[in-house]
Amino acid sequence: MSVIVIEFVTLNGIVSDPDGRGGTPTGGWAFRHGPETVSGDKFRLGSTLDDGVLVLGRRTWELFSGLWPNRDDPFSARMNAVPKLVASRTLTDTSAWAHSTVIDGDLVDAVKRERRDVIITGSLSVVHALMAEDLIDEYRLLTFPTILGSGERLFPSGGSPAYLECLSSEQVGAAVLTRYGREAQ
Repeated sequence: MSVIVIEFVTLNGIVSDPDGRGGTPTGGWAFRHGPETVSGDKFRLGSTLDDGVLVLGRRTWELFSGLWPNRDDPFSARMNAVPKLVASRTLTDTSAWAHSTVIDGDLVDAVKRERRDVIITGSLSVVHALMAEDLIDEYRLLTFPTILGSGERLFPSGGSPAYLECLSSEQVGAAVLTRYGREAQ
């Protein structure tokens, strides 16, 4: 089992509001580069998406549950079919998006118990909670040629150090997809 974080990120590490749906003044920064950069399996998840589980925070789940069920292309079908675990203390009804379940109990414990590969997309509070427990095995970052003055950062100030190795790097439209994994020991 691996824990994989996938994020749209700016050159200066901002991950908040890449599509503009959050209503922030600088929102929509990723999507301004066109659909060829953001659509489909840009994070190269392949069979990991077919055999794994998505772990999402409530806000990301609510956003995605309004988007993905209405799409019918091959990648959307995979997103709709994957089991989804939602980290939330307030969400009770997950019927809006098939195969979704609220995590019963502690997020960290649920991830530690999981036998499938865990994919976290967006969901910064989930990412930060798992970072704090050193549970992230891989980061797949789609980095856009954008610098924002403010916003939430993937790697917060004062966080624990992490030593990673670059597994791959490739241009994807206007962005660069990089994969970083735990440093070989």
